[in-house]
Amino acid sequence: MAEKPSVAISHLGCEKNRIDSEHMIGLLANAGHQVDSNEELADYVVVNTCSFIQSAREESVRTLVELAEAKKKVVITGCMAQHFQQELLEEIPEAVAVVGSGDYHKIVDVIARAEQGERVVEVSPEPTYIADETLPRYRTTTEGVAYVRVAEGCDYKCAFCIIPHLRGKQRSRTIESIVAEVEQLSIQGVKEVILISQITTNYGVDIYGKPKLAELLRALGATNIDWIRVHYAYPTGLTTEVISAIRETPNVLPYLDLPLQHSHPEILRAMNRPWQGMVNDQIIEKIKKSLPEATLRTTFIVGFPGETDAHFQHLIEFVQRHTFDHVGVFTFSAEKETPSYSMENQISQEVMDSRREALMLIQQPISARNNQAYFGKTVDVLIEQENPQTGELIGRCDRFAPEVDGLVYVRGEASLGSIVPVSITATDTYDLYGEVVPVATYSAV
Repeated sequence: MAEKPSVAISHLGCEKNRIDSEHMIGLLANAGHQVDSNEELADYVVVNTCSFIQSAREESVRTLVELAEAKKKVVITGCMAQHFQQELLEEIPEAVAVVGSGDYHKIVDVIARAEQGERVVEVSPEPTYIADETLPRYRTTTEGVAYVRVAEGCDYKCAFCIIPHLRGKQRSRTIESIVAEVEQLSIQGVKEVILISQITTNYGVDIYGKPKLAELLRALGATNIDWIRVHYAYPTGLTTEVISAIRETPNVLPYLDLPLQHSHPEILRAMNRPWQGMVNDQIIEKIKKSLPEATLRTTFIVGFPGETDAHFQHLIEFVQRHTFDHVGVFTFSAEKETPSYSMENQISQEVMDSRREALMLIQQPISARNNQAYFGKTVDVLIEQENPQTGELIGRCDRFAPEVDGLVYVRGEASLGSIVPVSITATDTYDLYGEVVPVATYSAV
């Protein structure tokens, strides 16, 4: 039997995209393909693209052009393939296949067809697929961490967002399926599971008739995972039941990622998030009262069409008032398939950039003060890396999510993938520094 071609995966985009890449690696490896980390040596390179905003598309195009110039056989998958299948086929003759965002599970068949000389187009007009715990997967995150997708797609129609066009309508997995996957990950030694979907507070609406995040969190409380983290909580979905489940389930972290996008009711209405403007303040106050130890992360868009200086000032005061632990700020990106693309009063890039910088500068001392509060305290840290030059360990406490928040730099000895107590000896705007506490000392405290 002829040896199967080797394949390399080039992953771009978000953590939802990462899960797709991990499934493709698992499927290819199970089918007997060598999955090579070196793109130059592989027979095929699968580029899992992002098409969320213009800058993401530009990164995807750069990667594709570089591979094409290197005369590689390229398989284009993911959101950009879903978005621009015909254009990609025309512009990149080296592309032997284009695979949509809901068709990545067909990757083994796609490679086999390409080997027979077919130029494969496998793009469902509307993605409907969602993987479960039975689909092979090879994790590419650090040793102790895994992302678990609880739902795919989105039913909301935010005026700036192209995701429903790229990923289809919301489709949730069952609670039983998610728990089964988390239990598998626990056996593999995973310490932290991060639940993701487009809007995780809407989990279950499509299959159960109502949101079921609270029930899911309580079910995951029975697993052996140390940390369960929830990403992307739409504020109106943070019901009393969800907050109670977070508070009462010991391994669910009181960490809330709220993509608020803005504070002013007029801008939120223009974004087609009309209810949010009336509840932002009261929901945040509710969280602080019910979960006083909660870590709050949020993201904002500045420069949405029609955003005036007064609207932006409202956002500044909102950030100063609520003292979020972590804030991400993005400039508005006009996407052709969204209503915001053709709105009047578009804001110049220069103004958007200056507003982004101003908001980040306002947030920095807030983040620094929040970190300073941990000076002298002992916190649990998941150890993820070791600096080979210095031997210094690098990890995260439960206040920090991977990639987007800070790090904890640790002196002492600990195994990668373990959670250890660390005494915090210094802090800065984004990171913490400390020393491993000997177990005997920690037990006696």
